[in-house]
Amino acid sequence: MEGLTIGGATPCVSSSLRRISSKTTYFASRLTPKSVKKHSLAALQPAFHLFSTNVPKRHIRARIFLPHLVASMEEVEQTYIMIKPDGVQRGLVGEIISRFERKGFKLTGLKLFQCPKELAEEHYKDLQSKPFFPKLIDYITSGPVVCMGWEGVGVVASARKLIGATNPLNAEPGTIRGDLAVQTGRNVVHGSDSPDNGKREIGLWFKEGELCAWTAVQEPWLVE
Repeated sequence: MEGLTIGGATPCVSSSLRRISSKTTYFASRLTPKSVKKHSLAALQPAFHLFSTNVPKRHIRARIFLPHLVASMEEVEQTYIMIKPDGVQRGLVGEIISRFERKGFKLTGLKLFQCPKELAEEHYKDLQSKPFFPKLIDYITSGPVVCMGWEGVGVVASARKLIGATNPLNAEPGTIRGDLAVQTGRNVVHGSDSPDNGKREIGLWFKEGELCAWTAVQEPWLVE
């Protein structure tokens, strides 16, 4: 047995040691100083903050949209919302008001009102040249409307989304018109199309003293 040993090991064990040694040499050759440095420092790379403006492009995986942060940077606006005669006649007043309340907007003015022809013409004066203008005026003055002033962060654009497209057949399901109307001539509700028009229309439909300035207790839970 002693004559078969090589350096204190049998030929079988010696062969295994040579194979292990060759593999060790191969892997050792792969660990160059550059790669060792790269791997050893990986855990020390800085963790870039979500809101950092100096994040290298290689660390960006996808665009992150944070709507609550965008909304918090917008101004508090006012908009005029009117439930038209068909909405009143169909008993949809409570349903429509609740959608704006659940969204988190603040009601600042509310009244049931029979619109005179002169006011309707002033409100829709931008459409005066349209062939359907006389029919529109007859429609708005055909019965009582519900006049509302609403206030909130980004309320004008958000209210338009809640209301839906002018043609109810094109309005998305979940919107007021998408759920509750079928024809443009009976599309239930009106909403201001810009912050400036919101102020103008509130001034048209509400007299001084008819709007109420108040603070909602839920406000801190809606905006920062």
